[in-house]
Amino acid sequence: MKPKVFITRELPGEAIKLISEVYDVEVWHEYFPPPREVLLEKVREVDALASLLTDKIDGKLLNLASKLRIIAQYAVGYDNIDIEECTRRGVYVTNTPGVLTEAVADLTWALILSIARRIVEADNFVRSGLWENTKTGWHPSMMIGVDVHGKTLGIIGLGRIGSAVARRAKCFDMKILYYDVERRVELEKTLDAVYVDLDDLLKLSDFVSLHVPLTKSTYHLIGERELKLMKPTAFLINTSRGAVVDEKALVKALKNKWIAGAALDVFETEPTPKSNPLLKFRNVIVVPHIGSASRETRERMALMVAENLLSFARGEVPPNLVNKQVLKIRPPGFS
Repeated sequence: MKPKVFITRELPGEAIKLISEVYDVEVWHEYFPPPREVLLEKVREVDALASLLTDKIDGKLLNLASKLRIIAQYAVGYDNIDIEECTRRGVYVTNTPGVLTEAVADLTWALILSIARRIVEADNFVRSGLWENTKTGWHPSMMIGVDVHGKTLGIIGLGRIGSAVARRAKCFDMKILYYDVERRVELEKTLDAVYVDLDDLLKLSDFVSLHVPLTKSTYHLIGERELKLMKPTAFLINTSRGAVVDEKALVKALKNKWIAGAALDVFETEPTPKSNPLLKFRNVIVVPHIGSASRETRERMALMVAENLLSFARGEVPPNLVNKQVLKIRPPGFS
C-alpha cells in the first residue's frame, strides 16, 4: 500500500505526477488555502504533507497527525512550522532552498528600480489620462526620480538571496554595505561588500534591502528607531518576510517623511487588507508576495518538493532536510 500524502495546493509542472508514482496523493484544488479545520482533519490519516507558508503546522496539528513522518514545504522559509515540535516527534521537515534565489533577487531589483524611477506612478500617470491633460509630452520636472547607479545599497542578511542582490548591484557601480549576524569574509572579497553594524548601515544607505528569515530575533527588526536612522532620501525594500518590518512604524515614517519611500513584496498579514494604510502612499510600491513567481522557478520548487518526498520514501535522507537533528530520532522512510 502506498503512503498517503496531502498536498495543500496544486503544484505546477510534473511534480504531482512524479509524487503519484510512489504516494497515494490527495490535492487541495481550491485557489485559497485549506481552512484550518480541513487541514486538521486531513492530517489524521496521512503519512506525508506537502505544505505552503499559509499552512500553520503547530503542536495542535501534530497531536492529531499520528502517522505523519515528513512535511515537504513548498518554500525556502518555514516560519509557519514548529520545527522543534516536529523534531521531537520524529517528523522530517524539508524546504526548497537555492532554487528561488535568482528570481527573488530579480524581483528585488525590479522593486529598487521601480521605486527609484517612479515606474508605477508613471504608468498610472499615462493610463489615467493625467499625462494627456498636461498637454505637454515632456517637461524637465515630469516624474523625476533618483539615480540608482553609484548609490549605496545596504543589504541586511547576506545569504543566498542577499548575495545575489549584491552581485547585481555591482553592475550599477553601487557601494555595497551589509549587516549579518556573522561576517561573510569570503563574500566581502568577491562582492566588494563592506561589513558594518546595523545602525551604520541604516544611516549610510540610499537603499536598504531586507533578506533575513523571520525569527524571534528578526521580528520587527525594522521599527521606529531604525527608520529614524535612515536618510530622508532613502528607500526601504522588503522581499523577506512582512513581520521583519513593523508596519505601524513604517506608516509613521512615511507620514513624517523620515524616509523617501518603500517597496514591499511581503506584509505582516497576507493577503494584506485594502484598508492597510500603506496602500495610500504614492511613494510605496506593493506586490502580492511574488518573489519566486516565475514559471521556471515555481516548477523547480515543485520538483524539489517531489524529490524530498521521493527520497524519504526510498529510505534516504531528503536532500533539503531542515531539522537534521531528527536523524537521531528516527531513520528516513515509512518502514
